Amino acid sequence: MHLLLLGREKKEEEEAGCGVSLCTGFAPHVATTMFSCVGCFWVLLSSALVAVCSFSFISPAWIVKEQPRTTNHHHHHHHYHHKESVSFGLLWHCSESLDHMYRCYTFGGLGKFAEIPSSSWQTSAVLCSGGCALLAASSLLAIITIFLPSGGCERRICTLAGYMQMAAVFIMAAGLLVYPFGLNSSLVRSFCGDSDVYNAGECQIGWGYMLAIVGVLLTIFLPFFAKYAPKEQLSPTPLPALL
Repeated sequence: MHLLLLGREKKEEEEAGCGVSLCTGFAPHVATTMFSCVGCFWVLLSSALVAVCSFSFISPAWIVKEQPRTTNHHHHHHHYHHKESVSFGLLWHCSESLDHMYRCYTFGGLGKFAEIPSSSWQTSAVLCSGGCALLAASSLLAIITIFLPSGGCERRICTLAGYMQMAAVFIMAAGLLVYPFGLNSSLVRSFCGDSDVYNAGECQIGWGYMLAIVGVLLTIFLPFFAKYAPKEQLSPTPLPALL
C-alpha cells in the first residue's frame, strides 16, 4: 500500500513538471511572435513618410506666384481683378491659361531630363528621387521585420533599414538645399523678377517645398525608432555614435 502511494505521488510530480516545462517553453515563443509596439509605430511612420515625400517631390508647387490681373468690361466700365498663378516644382511647371484653366507641364516633356531649366534643379531632382527611393526600400524592410521572429536576422534587418533611412535623410536634405540655387535661371526670372540664389524675388515658397522639408525633418526620427524596433531587446541594434 505504501509503495502504491509513493508511485502515485511520483506520477503526479512528473505530470506537474511536464506542465511547467510546457508553460516555460511556450512563453519564449509568445515573446518572439508578439509584435513590438515601437516596431509597429516605426513601420507606420516609415510608410507614411514615403507617401509624404513622394507626394511633395512630384508636386508642382515648390515656387509659386499669384499676380493680379485686371480685366476691363467696356459695357459697364468695371474693373475685375483676377490672380494669374504660376508655379514651379522639381519636374513640373504650372500656369493659368487665357481661358482661366490651370494647366501643368513637364519641363521639355517627359523623358527630356536635360531640358530642366537649371542644373541645380536637375541635381535636386536626382537627389530627392534617389533619397525617396532609398526611403521606400527601407520601409519595405521595416514591413518584413514585422513577420520575422525575434533574433539576429531581425536585428540585422532593422540595423540595415536604419542606416538606409539615415542615408535617405542626408540625400533628400541635400536635394532640398540645392534646389534654391536654381532660382537665378532665366525661366524663373521671367516670372519672379529679380530672383537669385535663395531669393525668390516676387515669388514665394510653395506648400510642396514646405511639405518636403517637414517630411525630411520627420524622417530624422526613423533611425532612432529602428534602434529599438526589434522584439527582443537583449541589446539595442548598433547604430552610429552620433545617435
